[in-house]
Amino acid sequence: MAMAIPGKACCVLILFFALVCCQAGAAPKSRVRPVAGPDPFKGKAIASSPRPGEKIFNVMQFGAKPGGKADNFQAFIAAWKATCAAREPARFHIPQGIFKIGPIAFAGPCQNQAPIIFEILGTVKASTDPSEYTNGEWVLLSGNTMIVAPNPNCMQMPSSIKVNRATNVLLHGFTSLNAMGFHIFITNSVNIRARRLKVIAPRTSPNTDGIHVSRCTKVRIAKSTIGTGDDCISIVQGSVDIGVTRVTCGPGHGISIGSLGKYQDEEDVRGIFVTNSVLSNTDNGIRIKTWPDSPPSAATGMLFKDITMNNVQNPILIDQEYNCGLTCKKPPSRVRISDVRFINIKGTSSTPMAINFKCSQQFPCQNIHLNNVDIKGGNAVCRNAKLNYLGLQIPPPCRG
Repeated sequence: MAMAIPGKACCVLILFFALVCCQAGAAPKSRVRPVAGPDPFKGKAIASSPRPGEKIFNVMQFGAKPGGKADNFQAFIAAWKATCAAREPARFHIPQGIFKIGPIAFAGPCQNQAPIIFEILGTVKASTDPSEYTNGEWVLLSGNTMIVAPNPNCMQMPSSIKVNRATNVLLHGFTSLNAMGFHIFITNSVNIRARRLKVIAPRTSPNTDGIHVSRCTKVRIAKSTIGTGDDCISIVQGSVDIGVTRVTCGPGHGISIGSLGKYQDEEDVRGIFVTNSVLSNTDNGIRIKTWPDSPPSAATGMLFKDITMNNVQNPILIDQEYNCGLTCKKPPSRVRISDVRFINIKGTSSTPMAINFKCSQQFPCQNIHLNNVDIKGGNAVCRNAKLNYLGLQIPPPCRG
């Protein structure tokens, strides 16, 4: 399956990455989480027009050839090196046309004090040969040069865009089409914004998560439409202060926290909020999933508010026996889930079970709050969960 980032016919900003405060060097064995600062992009139209003194680096000037057949790797790298070395505000510009490239890394640190803008007016098309993607991604934005040793027994499909070890990044106004693996993978980063994105993949395409977040602080995803063959948004270990608002999801597997507890020494998840979003015809709605027989960790402080479910399977689900079958015989999960609020959740369930809390027998879910829940077409089942109810409850409350 081909991967592409299509642009538009008119000359408007399609893609904007700002890479600031990146540090070069080998990845440390233990990572100190950077402190998240204020949103540097709030209230600013920084990429809507050229900035004073801005220099534009057009990939065509470095030998790129449109048409979708020639490999433009060398031209894109040459254009990036010049962009990164510029001391004045810089814009990496891809004009109209179809430009084919294989796996590529845009790595810092750069000389620019101002954010670097990536502007795509055409379509960037990936190579269709999975064997080329030995590092697991198509486009990598990173502050570090990294060497990844792939598992020789299992080829993971590459992510289309990977943001790794970066601070202050804005992903804005582009379409990710038919990714082989994750469309957007954000990891080990701080102060990331994703706005007005469109993610498209067939319902039957496996492991094509729309936006996958791990080991990040202060990520905001907003005003985006995501339809995939897997999770629209997945938030996994080490994620802190992650916000999702005004997202339309479907088809796909819904919005997931997890899976958690698969590996040793996973970092906790806390401070997650999903609001003002719509899920339609998805295999799950809002889901928290952890593996049985897991190492210890925690997921706490999560808010799901003002969410509409249209014909959704498993609209509200906590599954601490993930991937273990109907009668799980493994030891219980040791991921502690607590302080979760479901407020103003409405819609319809396409399965007999609208609410399913399948929590750990060893560490029951604590402080699960349901406030004004109106999901028609299914029942509620609860196990090993300490629940609190307020306001309308459809289906009727269950006791765990």
